Amino acid sequence: MIKTEYGPYVSQPFVEVRSVYKKFNGLRNSNDLEILNDLSFSVPPGKFVVLLGPSGCGKTSILRLINGLISPDKGCILVDGNLPCPGPDIGFVFQSYRLIPWITVAKNIDFSLKAAHLTKTERQERVVSNLELVGLTKFQNCYPSELSGGMQQRVALARALAVKPRLLLMDEPFSSIDAQTRELMQIELMRIWEELKPAVIFVTHSVDEAITLADEIILLGSRPTKVIEVVPINLERPRWKYDIRSDKKYIELRSHLSNRMRELVCLDPESAFYGRNI
Repeated sequence: MIKTEYGPYVSQPFVEVRSVYKKFNGLRNSNDLEILNDLSFSVPPGKFVVLLGPSGCGKTSILRLINGLISPDKGCILVDGNLPCPGPDIGFVFQSYRLIPWITVAKNIDFSLKAAHLTKTERQERVVSNLELVGLTKFQNCYPSELSGGMQQRVALARALAVKPRLLLMDEPFSSIDAQTRELMQIELMRIWEELKPAVIFVTHSVDEAITLADEIILLGSRPTKVIEVVPINLERPRWKYDIRSDKKYIELRSHLSNRMRELVCLDPESAFYGRNI
């Protein structure tokens, strides 16, 4: 349980990351790469938490650890009290869409359900409901190559949600789409999350995106990574119904987080800005 300047969590954590260390073995006689160093944080059930930090600090590795795709060298990760294991309780939306190009939108969503021990009728019902949820019913028979980037990312989101995960991991899912579509996808994600309320851990480099989406931002330091600060985002929801960027709290949070990010980049020995006063 992490204490912040605002006090400790009051909810029972759904995800617990306890003193985790991780390094990757060096290649071609290079040194081992230490990624995480005594990393600890927790995520309450149904909360939207954003991991914000410099490029290369290990945010994607954290998601892979929480999903059980890799294991920590030391420390412990628990999801609902159990060791993490890839499965239907955890949805994963990647930076790249990772759609199967030779099958239709509907079949891409159905593909994620084949390991969920559902009947064909149950699978079809979930495909239909999730197509409707992301507004792609009219495009169910299209192939991924026939869709825009934003629409492909909607398919990836629908595929992750179709298994009804209790935890949704999102690795910079909107970074490869244009700014206008990115804002629309943020609204779409907030709308869906408020309806379904899974716990979400969302990775981004964008301070604006982090503040827009999060209940709480976990600011990570440069590699080897640990938690620098936990920042609650006490902005009224639903946030798409007003101009949050004009809110005084938003402006203060943006200034604070932008300054912290700038400091972290300047202190990173691998950054081009290392040691500079900018």
